[in-house]
Amino acid sequence: MTVAFWCVLIVILLPLVCTSIAKFGSGRFSTRQNHNPRDFLDKLEGLPRRAHAAQQNSFEAIPGFAAGVIIAHVAGVAQLVTIDVLAVLFVTSRLLYIIFYLADLAALRSLVWFIGLGLVVALFGISV
Repeated sequence: MTVAFWCVLIVILLPLVCTSIAKFGSGRFSTRQNHNPRDFLDKLEGLPRRAHAAQQNSFEAIPGFAAGVIIAHVAGVAQLVTIDVLAVLFVTSRLLYIIFYLADLAALRSLVWFIGLGLVVALFGISV
C-alpha cells in the first residue's frame, strides 16, 4: 500500500477525532445522549460546537481527496513520490484546518481549507 493510500485512511479517521472532542469536550455526553447524538451535537456551544463543525467538514473532504488519490494512481502518469507528497500535504492541511477551527482562527482555517482544495485539484491535475 502506498503512502497516499494510507493518507486516505487517515483522512477517513479524522472526523472521529473531531467528534470525540465535540462529545467528550462538552463534559455532558453520556450513553443517554447517544440515543440522539445529532440533536445533542447540534446544541453544543464554543469549542465542542467548533469540533462538531470540523467533523462535518472533515466528512465532506473525504470523497474528493480519495477520488484524487485513486485517479492519480490509476492514471499512472505521475510519479508515485509526487502523489505521496501531495497526499501528505493534504493530511497536513486537514490537521491544521482542525486545529485552526478548534482555536477559532477563522482566517487561517479558511486559508488551509483553500490549500487543501488546491492539493486535491493538483492530484487530478497530475493525472492528465
